[in-house]
Amino acid sequence: MTATPRPSRMLALFLPTLATDRIRRLRGISTSVAPDAPLASIAKVKSALRLVAVDLAAAQAGLSPGMALADARAMHPGLDTAEANPQAEAALLADIAAWCRRYTPLCAPDAPDGVFLDISGAAHLFGGEAALITDLEARLKSQGFASRAAIAATPEAAFALARYAAQTIAPQDLDARAMARLYHSLPLAALRLPSGTLAGLAQAGLRRVGDIALRPRAPVAARYGPALFARLDALLGHARSAISPQFAAPAYVAERRFASAITQDRDIEGTILALAHELARMLARHGEGARRLCLTLFRMDGAVRDVFVGASRPLADAAAIARLFGERFKAAGDAGIEADAGFETLRLAALEAEPLGARQAELACDSPPSQGGAEYHDADLAQLIDRLGARLGIRRVMRLVAEDTHMPEFAVSGVPAASAPARRGGASFAAPQPGAPTRPLRLLARPEPIETMASVPDGPPLRFRWRRMLHEVAAIEGPERIAPQWWSQEASALTRDYFRAQDTQGRHFWLYREGLYAREAGLPKWWMHGLFG
Repeated sequence: MTATPRPSRMLALFLPTLATDRIRRLRGISTSVAPDAPLASIAKVKSALRLVAVDLAAAQAGLSPGMALADARAMHPGLDTAEANPQAEAALLADIAAWCRRYTPLCAPDAPDGVFLDISGAAHLFGGEAALITDLEARLKSQGFASRAAIAATPEAAFALARYAAQTIAPQDLDARAMARLYHSLPLAALRLPSGTLAGLAQAGLRRVGDIALRPRAPVAARYGPALFARLDALLGHARSAISPQFAAPAYVAERRFASAITQDRDIEGTILALAHELARMLARHGEGARRLCLTLFRMDGAVRDVFVGASRPLADAAAIARLFGERFKAAGDAGIEADAGFETLRLAALEAEPLGARQAELACDSPPSQGGAEYHDADLAQLIDRLGARLGIRRVMRLVAEDTHMPEFAVSGVPAASAPARRGGASFAAPQPGAPTRPLRLLARPEPIETMASVPDGPPLRFRWRRMLHEVAAIEGPERIAPQWWSQEASALTRDYFRAQDTQGRHFWLYREGLYAREAGLPKWWMHGLFG
């Protein structure tokens, strides 16, 4: 039996006075209260100050974007102005798009004054499409934003309805006659055509969508380009298009909404644990565990905060998931949860998930695990890595892995401890080969040159000077010869002879001579590479 595909439903949010709303919010003035004077943002355009954006009061007074400031002052001397800030307005639009994720994870800014939401299959969670629009517009108004939302089958159609139509919800499966009544009367500006194309169409007497929808396409496309009818097909739903969300939709999501905001830490922590249990059940049903998680907190004042944590192994245990976020909040201290205005929605999502590996449980459940069991040691280590990662950042916790190289300074490399490093060359840094020469655990960041004195030119040193201090050699062992790596293509590499030296003060050093006497170098150089103890 073939499943019926879910109909696509797109919501377009239009913020007609975003720029002036930002200014009023900055000044602490709400758009819900009519200001005494109209407001406009201004910028210098071609050596003249012009209006960039106007609020509703300014528009009702006959002012419009693009008008010279001098002309606007002449029409309305009481006009209030502020400098336009496109970067701040773009950042504000991105914040609004992030806040809109309370309705659906699939949200995308539509610069300069809109947001697209893919609400396919989500409207019933808010009482239907009309109730969703009402809730969305009311919440934005309480935050100081004027808005208008519309829903249709495609982003282009929703965009057109939000800006140019009285009807804000396009019914599903419109017939041709209903579609003609809904869209054909809209201005051609609803197709988001370039201003030059719109001017050319207006000169030809084509001002409405219906003026071109019923005409032969070939002559019009030959004159104005094929993009015209591509936009028309997208508006009428003949061509499907998608949005580019800010964040990809996670595979596993658990969410709680509250009629009244929660502010107490214990309530927030309890909600996180409840969400973790719900998420863990979903993961367990699919035999997967979370490797990267995100807790999204929606505050009543519109602020949105994302808290990310990572795990060193797939997690499907609710207590362990909640513990990671507890560690992150503890590490943040007073700036941890920040529930000043209270949270209205909490959402927990697994951004990355991996299959859970099979694990053999102990047969004697009432007895402690056998000492030396690798599975228990691995679990303890993974828990430590997760706790450190939650406090410091999961990629800052490193482990050392062996590299297939001759050079001691490159014998190990650091990788994130949360990843599972592949063994390279079959060696392990923690388990040296039996019979291997003793090497120091402490290497200098870079080998440092030393001055030596020896009985013969190619013999071990009797004394050496390092960092301005003279050391008398009491005992020395070596050499351990390390030849150049023939595959590294380093023509300047020389053979190294390493020695373990002890001075008369009992200090142990790791020295090496670079270059074979009279074969690779006329006078070999000596270097200090590490310290024992």
